[in-house]
Amino acid sequence: MVIVLTVAGSDPTGRAGIAADLRAFAAFGVHGAAAVAAVTVQDDTGVSATHLVPPPVVAAQIEAAASTGHIAATKTGALGGAGAVAAVASAFDAGLLGPLVVDPVTSASGGGRLVDQPGEAALVSELLPRAALVTPNLPEAAALLGRPVETREEMPAAAAAVAEMGAAAVLLKGGHLGGRDSPDLLWLGGSALWLEAPRVEGPGVRGTGCALSAAIAAGLAGGVPLEGACRAAKAYVGGLISRSGSAAYFLK
Repeated sequence: MVIVLTVAGSDPTGRAGIAADLRAFAAFGVHGAAAVAAVTVQDDTGVSATHLVPPPVVAAQIEAAASTGHIAATKTGALGGAGAVAAVASAFDAGLLGPLVVDPVTSASGGGRLVDQPGEAALVSELLPRAALVTPNLPEAAALLGRPVETREEMPAAAAAVAEMGAAAVLLKGGHLGGRDSPDLLWLGGSALWLEAPRVEGPGVRGTGCALSAAIAAGLAGGVPLEGACRAAKAYVGGLISRSGSAAYFLK
């Protein structure tokens, strides 16, 4: 049994957060384990409340997941605060987590903070240096770098700058560019590799970033090289968007 762990926040609608992660794990044929770092109240209009799970409870959940078997990879999502970040970093240093995919989500698609300012600072200082991959979209990259990232031409320099924060690789997502295409840039080993795809039209879908990072973690857990895991995850998310108006979206 290949176990992949998500440490992230809950979403009561089931469209984002841990629910989206577990669907992605199931779609890629791995067993999903979960440690809840934050309980949110959110819907398509945004986040109205967030309750942070006490860091010792986050740590205990991770240890409980690890007690069932070897965790082959882990992804993080909305961690809420610095305490949860520290719990993940400690578990990584203890050898419990496998390769770490960090989705640096700070805000929900509909608006509202999911990570407080100390938590965001801790994510940069504690998790990025431990990450096998970090997966920011353009607004998240801008928040990490303190400067706008708005064009395709700006993406290579932005990905390189995020990598300089310590992550082994960066997948900079270009979905916010607009236009007919949705290119992502994989920065690996000091080189840029474009992952091209046409933009998939569909009604507003939340949780695509969650699903992408979870799918990549599932691929890494199964021994897929990073580029292949990113390509498979991108195709998976495209399928989710194209099916988002149907019941199939909620089933897979």
